[in-house]
Amino acid sequence: MMYVDLINTFAHAIFGKGAAGVTMEEKRELDKKLKVEIKNWGSREVSPGTTITELMGEIGSQGPQAAALAAKVNGKVVDLHTPLQENSRLELLTFEDAEGAQVYRHTASHVLAQAVKRLFKDVRLGIGPPIDNGFYYDFDFATPISSEDLEKIEKQAEQIIKEDLPLERIEMERKEALEFFQKRGEGYKVELITDLDEEDTISCYRQGEFWDLCAGPHLSSTGRLKAFKLLNLAGAYWRGDEGRPMLQRIYGTAFPTKKMLEEYLHFLEEARQRDHRKLGRELDLFSFHEEGPGFPFYHPRGIIIRRELEKFWREEHFKAGYQEVETPIILNRQLWEQSGHWDHYQENMYFTKIDRQDYAIKPMNCPGAMLIYNTGLRSYRDLPLRIAEMGLVHRHEKSGTLHGLMRVRSFTQDDAHIFMLPEQIEDEVAAVMELIDRFYQTFGFTYHVELSTRPEQSMGTAEMWEKATLALQAVLDKKEVPYLVNPGDGAFYGPKIDFHLQDSLGRTWQCGTIQLDFQMPEKFDLNYIGADGQKHRPAMIHRVVYGAMERFFALLIEHYGGAFPTWLAPLQALVIPITSRQHTYAAEVKTLLRREGVRAEMDDRAEKVGYKIREAQLQKVPYMLIAGEREVKDGAVAVRLRSGKDLGAVPLHEFLENVKEEIKERR
Repeated sequence: MMYVDLINTFAHAIFGKGAAGVTMEEKRELDKKLKVEIKNWGSREVSPGTTITELMGEIGSQGPQAAALAAKVNGKVVDLHTPLQENSRLELLTFEDAEGAQVYRHTASHVLAQAVKRLFKDVRLGIGPPIDNGFYYDFDFATPISSEDLEKIEKQAEQIIKEDLPLERIEMERKEALEFFQKRGEGYKVELITDLDEEDTISCYRQGEFWDLCAGPHLSSTGRLKAFKLLNLAGAYWRGDEGRPMLQRIYGTAFPTKKMLEEYLHFLEEARQRDHRKLGRELDLFSFHEEGPGFPFYHPRGIIIRRELEKFWREEHFKAGYQEVETPIILNRQLWEQSGHWDHYQENMYFTKIDRQDYAIKPMNCPGAMLIYNTGLRSYRDLPLRIAEMGLVHRHEKSGTLHGLMRVRSFTQDDAHIFMLPEQIEDEVAAVMELIDRFYQTFGFTYHVELSTRPEQSMGTAEMWEKATLALQAVLDKKEVPYLVNPGDGAFYGPKIDFHLQDSLGRTWQCGTIQLDFQMPEKFDLNYIGADGQKHRPAMIHRVVYGAMERFFALLIEHYGGAFPTWLAPLQALVIPITSRQHTYAAEVKTLLRREGVRAEMDDRAEKVGYKIREAQLQKVPYMLIAGEREVKDGAVAVRLRSGKDLGAVPLHEFLENVKEEIKERR
């Protein structure tokens, strides 16, 4: 027996402890190993209390673990210095993982806040979360800063990154945390802690002299950040409440390499050039005014595009067996109580009084469709009944959330409501999916599908929700459509299938949706007479293809960069005479084109031809038809595309037939 073992045995005999003051029971506990299953690596046995960083050191510094930013332990994202205390499933997260990128950028937001605190001693901290492709932090400055201050803040942030400060998680008792942030004058943090009344332990993070209230997780040190950039300055109400103080929000982004950052900044510039608000002004499509914030005004060219979208919609819906209806914008409170909107959606609605009774401006079209269904006795032979409506709705959006046509207070939904027999559900959902696919292919969109399930605030029983959700799943599985599950994001009356479009810049937008509803037919006591002569309850689908017309219009502007396909372009052809001698012929060309349904104009200004062409290109006109002496003589036009390509002289009748075919086929 070794000398140390003899001492331990003697000590245990007398005191029940080893020489190190550890009981045998505690020693057995320390000797017990934990089993850790590491994704894409294998399993490992470690002692309790081993940190993830220590485990990574044991398995080697090469491979994915070298790029690890954080980890997921039994499904929870944690810091790398987190000790393991139980058998675990471990996944190392890199920047390629969405959770890893969030941890990376969350740390960047703390670096931003530390830089601001170093430069502005009287600033108070708001919140600073990661967001898609970046982060922000809200500040309450005693004297507001300007965009010019971002450069010096960014330089200070880069200094903090060079200092390679470790980020340490520190937990405090709630009372201690309140006193700590009160002493530091951080009133907004105190408010946040106060609202965490169920939390006994409050977590904070420290890096150097900087402390922040935060649940984490974070990178191990500021030096892990590589490419850091501040983007812009904006205003934001504290906690999104218009009645609270207006703070200044600094947006930024961060990437593991400078190349990735440069590519992202290039993407932002491309997006800026395609911004529908910018192009809407330049192309004279729409406007907004202080007299109606959030309420769009369509200009003549914009309304042309809008009407073309509606025309296409009506043609396709007629072919698919829909009947179009129109319902009132203002309806009585009793209807909205019956539908559930009064209880579940009231904060988003506008109200008025008529004859001393409460009315609401409709935020959705579905209750009107219920009233139409109930105007007569329906037979099972009448179903499915597909009724569609281009319905104008109004929803109260906070002023800080308004964003061009993307987020407005009045918009038109291309709604449809399908009433059907329960056994018709799968066929009807499948038919709507095919209709939506046909629309999106026409515009050149790819998309992915998500299944959204029951939210916390909802109507109906768990059994009805399960029945509706399984019905939608069955259609997706039968059609072999890949889909993601989006838990808790269904409508308050039923689960839904959402279609997320991908635009030319790779961004995704949720537009089309199919919502299966067993609740509204119950609430409105909808019935049909079955083959057995008895009353039965129909099932119901709410669905849109475009979604909101305004939002889809904005999406198209940005997707095409304002260069709409010819069938949508407000001006399809511009006739440009070279000299005044060709004015008569050019006018005849314009008249012929317009008579044949082509939207054409003539530019007879006393300007140089090159100037007129460049201006037409800036206005994204698909075709410029140049008329000179030779074209007059040959009955032709010299065709130039907005891309700058010159097609040369083309017989007028040939151009006319080609462009008519292009418009007809909606190429």
